[in-house]
Amino acid sequence: MAFRSVVGGAALAGAAALAYAAAVEVRWYTLRRFVVPVLPDGAGEVRVLHLSDLHLLPTQDHKVEWVRSLAALDPHLVVTTGDNIAHLQALPALLHAYEQLLERPGAFVLGSNDYFAPRPKNPARYLLADAREANPAPRLLPFPEMTAAFRAAGWKDLTNRRDAVVLGEGDDALNVALVGVDDPHLDRDRFPATTRGHAQPTAVGGTVGRGTLRLGVAHAPYRRVLDAMHDDGADLILAGHTHGGQLCVPGWGALVTNCDLDTRRAKGLHGWPGARPDAPGGAGSSWLHVSAGLGTSPYAPVRFACRPEATLLTLVPRES
Repeated sequence: MAFRSVVGGAALAGAAALAYAAAVEVRWYTLRRFVVPVLPDGAGEVRVLHLSDLHLLPTQDHKVEWVRSLAALDPHLVVTTGDNIAHLQALPALLHAYEQLLERPGAFVLGSNDYFAPRPKNPARYLLADAREANPAPRLLPFPEMTAAFRAAGWKDLTNRRDAVVLGEGDDALNVALVGVDDPHLDRDRFPATTRGHAQPTAVGGTVGRGTLRLGVAHAPYRRVLDAMHDDGADLILAGHTHGGQLCVPGWGALVTNCDLDTRRAKGLHGWPGARPDAPGGAGSSWLHVSAGLGTSPYAPVRFACRPEATLLTLVPRES
């Protein structure tokens, strides 16, 4: 009788946790904030808004309005690391969500769920260490129209390519050298050739400005990509894909990252490389920010101990 009571109590607690994960936390959006000492000496602070993994459905008005509210943060640069939509008719809602953010300088890469519509599958697959699918869903999402809208707004397409933006003007301008790859989770990443010897971005009016920030962007933070960006001289690397583990253990954290990144770096700001993810920014390392993202697959719409998030990174000069 006692054993049955324990089992019954555990089942009831599990059902309550699942109900909370599906009805409350999955819509409990939060804004994370980090200060990153990564800019050249004398540069003014730069606010970078990092968005990832919206997996947007046309009916998610609450998420759309929350994303629209982020324009009030007045970011200098917006970066999205992919998996924006999860439905064939979601593009109008996405462009409405990003409407005011598209008026600001931005950059983007794509994830697997920008290319292919999600399909039903066993939710337990997510608990595998690297739950990639050999044959992605055959239904294509409207990614050509989405990327065309991003590019028309002036956002930089970093699909296996380099680009640059200049933030600010004159002597206060900051040159941002960008490098990105297509989705490593689909093995579509091809790291672009070096630009050594090529002209660097020049501030408005031909002035040198306050120096250069080197920024790497990827959807899935596979180690090979992080290593390539670090070796390329990236000061800061932005990625998503992991959902922060999505189903986490309170007091412990993520059980999986859905790639070969260690679970201690499933979300948040860390150093790369290095054995200690809690000691970022040291000599010889790049800063790495992994976003837990704002959504889930529509076939696994739950989050536990891992709230959906966007992040405002305030970049400041390096500590002397």
